[in-house]
Amino acid sequence: MKFSAEKKNSIKMYILKKIDQKTEGLSKYVSQELGISPNTVHSYLTELQNNQIILKSKRDKYELVTKSYEYRLTRSSGDLDHDTYAYDTYLRPLIKHLPDNIEQIWSYGMSEMVNNVIDHSQAETLTVIIRQNYLFTQVILIDNGIGIFQKIKDHFSLPNLDEAICELIKGKLTTDSENHSGEGIFFTSKMMDSFFILSDEKIFATTKYENDQVLDFPEPVGGTCVFMSLSNFTNRTAAEIFDLYSNDDGVFFKTRIPIKNIFDKAPISRSQAKRICNRLDQFKEVIVDFSETEWMGQGFAHQLFVVYAKAHPQTTIIPVNMNQNVENMYKHVMGSV
Repeated sequence: MKFSAEKKNSIKMYILKKIDQKTEGLSKYVSQELGISPNTVHSYLTELQNNQIILKSKRDKYELVTKSYEYRLTRSSGDLDHDTYAYDTYLRPLIKHLPDNIEQIWSYGMSEMVNNVIDHSQAETLTVIIRQNYLFTQVILIDNGIGIFQKIKDHFSLPNLDEAICELIKGKLTTDSENHSGEGIFFTSKMMDSFFILSDEKIFATTKYENDQVLDFPEPVGGTCVFMSLSNFTNRTAAEIFDLYSNDDGVFFKTRIPIKNIFDKAPISRSQAKRICNRLDQFKEVIVDFSETEWMGQGFAHQLFVVYAKAHPQTTIIPVNMNQNVENMYKHVMGSV
């Protein structure tokens, strides 16, 4: 059976994704799922090996060929004088063959994160690690400066590091409002497939994959580690991400708060809601995402959706992805308005 070029490409991509997911019994699995013969599967595997896209580790076990690069930048040598230097020098040569939308995302994301190191961390060194295979590109930035969560906590006199992470998730947060808008981390995290910040034994994380296997990255000794991963085939654009959270005049007016990233357990108290509500008056629209949240307490719901909403009518709070338990509590408190 002859396949079209488009069909052949889709089969290759399927095989590569299953390799990346470490699928057991790969050949048999692909054969059964796609309805093609084992010989056909092996022919694709052989082609991918010959093109140095994958390598065989053992019988019916394959892995993506991943290349790694590591660079050390220092402030004293002038490497940190410009926020685009690391991107232009090290990353751009590796992604210039990729579509423009991917270049734009990486250009924005990497320059914003390096700029944070330059202007906020007081770091002397920045280590840049780049990992790339056929499917995705990853960038890891490790500085030896002041940890980002600690700096936010100290600057805003917050009670703990968790409060600092909560504020960072919302966006529009900066310790230097004269020179920065506080948008870089917010928008970069939305553009990437996976985005993590590790500092002071705390983690800020956002990922578009439920079973993401990207937590294998170095832990900084002091300082901050930023991890970014993006598919080499994404159709996402930087412009569409900005448009999602901006009005027609380009003003950043909307934010999204993932409850699961803030609370280890179901939120129940008014004090937890007040933590969420801090600075929400800077936005016209706030989406509260209850994905993977099993339940919420009456005090939390009433404080957020009734008390705060009444006191700040200019801010619209929209709950999304509620399961039945969460929705029932939401309806309960809203029925008391």
